[in-house]
Amino acid sequence: MVATVYQTDKRSGITYAYESVSYWDKEKKQSRARRTLIGRVDKETGEIIPTDGRNRKKQDAKEPAKPGPVASEMPNRSFYGATYLLDAIGEQLGLTHDLKQCFPDTYKQILSLAYYLILEDSTPLYRFEKWGALHKHPYDKNITSQRSSELFASINEKAKQRFFTLQGKRRMEKEFWAYDTTTLSSYSETLRQVQFGFNKKDDKLPQLNVALVFGQESNLPFYYRKLAGNIPDAKTVRHLLEELDIPGFSKVKLVMDRGFYSEYNINSLYREHVKFLSSVRVSLAFVRKELDAIYDTFRSFEHYTEDYELYCRTVRTIWNYTQEHPYRGETVQESRRLYIHYYYNIDKAAEDEKAFDRRLFALKQELESGKRVPEHEKLYQKYFTIKTTPRRGTQVTVREENVRNTRRYYGFFALITNETMDAVTALELYRNKDVVEKAFGNLKERLNMRRALVSSEQSLEEKLFVQFVALIYLSYIKKQMQVNGLLKDYTLPGLLDKLDVIECFEQPGKSLRVGEMLEKQKQLYNDLGVNPPASL
Repeated sequence: MVATVYQTDKRSGITYAYESVSYWDKEKKQSRARRTLIGRVDKETGEIIPTDGRNRKKQDAKEPAKPGPVASEMPNRSFYGATYLLDAIGEQLGLTHDLKQCFPDTYKQILSLAYYLILEDSTPLYRFEKWGALHKHPYDKNITSQRSSELFASINEKAKQRFFTLQGKRRMEKEFWAYDTTTLSSYSETLRQVQFGFNKKDDKLPQLNVALVFGQESNLPFYYRKLAGNIPDAKTVRHLLEELDIPGFSKVKLVMDRGFYSEYNINSLYREHVKFLSSVRVSLAFVRKELDAIYDTFRSFEHYTEDYELYCRTVRTIWNYTQEHPYRGETVQESRRLYIHYYYNIDKAAEDEKAFDRRLFALKQELESGKRVPEHEKLYQKYFTIKTTPRRGTQVTVREENVRNTRRYYGFFALITNETMDAVTALELYRNKDVVEKAFGNLKERLNMRRALVSSEQSLEEKLFVQFVALIYLSYIKKQMQVNGLLKDYTLPGLLDKLDVIECFEQPGKSLRVGEMLEKQKQLYNDLGVNPPASL
């Protein structure tokens, strides 16, 4: 096997590159290697500068190379199966083309780093050299830690927005887009947006938030934005709408969880003519009012759906839309059409009622024992009548009406939308929102973003972009695995490992040759929507 090996001279600090050829020594009965000096490694660019073996650059009197494919300068064997898959996906989704349009000088480096993040699973970037020497990848050269920092610095906001626009136009189907945020904890004390806030993983570190917009049918992300860690979800929707309007995505349909609900946000969505589907609390006055009107007949058999084992009903109502015009000193008030989808889960109702009864019993014991908890005072007053006399002590009686009112709505949940659809369709759309949750899992775990291990705003911003590019590839693969039933036999890392072992051979003046493949490996390519690699 042929590989490139790097070694640093401790006295001079110069790193040299050697061609290492493995062979079998029959006498010693062990694997050996022959090394041939190729050249010295430029510290700034990471490129190999040929030498004559005495530390002097070779005088190259050859004519300039003609345009066209460049043949390999020396025999080389490298792993190819997984990076070939990513090459094919990049062409299919237009990722390679769009990155080249937006980052003409660095798109190959961006792709190679994205491949590395996908295939090496949380390995830090400074280990790229070893991986790059063993794999065929778009840049086909080493990317040092310094070079990756320079690369991140070259990824500017204008180019990123153009990339979002190009990718979004390729996939602007008539589908809903799931929107959600996640928290990224950080040890940094210099990043401005790292703040203490509500951490969804109950991490005790300061954090920043990342918002993702994801296609529910394609399962592909097309936009992200970074937020300060102390910004609640409900405060992000208005800015999202403004930013989506810049690249021309004004017709996006959003699916959101109830953390994004507020009257202001719903008014903003109506004002911008955005279709939405959002979870809401049943305790909201307008939601509870409409439910009370159909409560007694809700659990009729005709409203039962066997697929989800739920009772469901849809009510058409109105939204009291308001819009402030501060410059004119007036407020516009109008009625807008709104649909509320209600669902009742009998098992969830029973679980909630059991938990509530246990809580009531514990509260009653606190009162009767005299060990009252200050934080529970409101609950004591709501659910109990308390009388204390010198002779009989403290007597506690349950306020049955308040208990019944609380239990009344157990097992119910609700979705609201401004688009006509039945309750089952709305539920399916909302439940598909878990593609965002899976994407966040990939972003944090597989792409090494559980902690924001950077010290500057620029590094964080651009590292996040490269990881976003990698996330598109991962999302496509996950979707194909799900559609073709591969998840029951493979994990995502396991599948990539099955393909990663396929080798390619390059020799001077000859076309690339692909090593042996098993039929199972060929079938994996087909299941992932890619033709198996073939020798050129």
